[in-house]
Amino acid sequence: MIGFRKRIHSIALEKGSVILANDLDDLNIDKLENKTLKNIKTLEKYLCAIKFNFHLILPLGENTLRRINKVAHDVGLQTIADIKLNDIGNTNKITLDRLWKCEFDAVIVNPIMGPDNLRQLIKKAHDDKRGVITLVHMSHPGAKVGYGLQVRDPKTKKMITMHDLFLKWSKTLGADGVVVGSTVPNLIKKASVDLKGQSEIYSPGVGTQGGNPQQTLNAGANYLIVGRTIINSKDPKQEAKNLQQLTIQA
Repeated sequence: MIGFRKRIHSIALEKGSVILANDLDDLNIDKLENKTLKNIKTLEKYLCAIKFNFHLILPLGENTLRRINKVAHDVGLQTIADIKLNDIGNTNKITLDRLWKCEFDAVIVNPIMGPDNLRQLIKKAHDDKRGVITLVHMSHPGAKVGYGLQVRDPKTKKMITMHDLFLKWSKTLGADGVVVGSTVPNLIKKASVDLKGQSEIYSPGVGTQGGNPQQTLNAGANYLIVGRTIINSKDPKQEAKNLQQLTIQA
């Protein structure tokens, strides 16, 4: 099996680079599964992947997640577990094993765990032909407070922003992708220059949080992660199709 980065890139070449953030908030487990399967079957022509946030993964359980991931894989989509994993090496390893058992293709992680644990995590994922996407800068309005903090780079001893340090680690350690919110297009542009194609940029926050899809793509984002803008649209299929066309033309 080829690695995650090549798998999703191959799908995106054919179907565009829109990833559905299937971040449903229904507390009824049966409805969560049914709505998710409906979203996959309705929208799969316009997507390259589907992302599941922590609050969706927790109530569903292994067997249900395996069923959902199988349906996604059968229609040619990759699946991403957005749990912002951040822990010690052994806990990270066990978590990855459980996610892979649920048939996820990639995981979003928080680099705050430090470079040693991040290195081990990326190596294990790559050995398992899975992907790691690191969280460099979120898209919500309050994100700048944390990710813009000035910290001391442990290697150079120079002061640097948190998001720049996370980007540096992600590139150096071989992450498959980085998350940079569409609401900070200037940082997408900087990340694109710094990464030099060694990692892809995954950008959430389009639409509902104020991110402009065209501006995001122009800045250098490779993938658009879109949730409520599609799911809550009067015509989700058309909304997904419109976004797909933007990514194909980019």
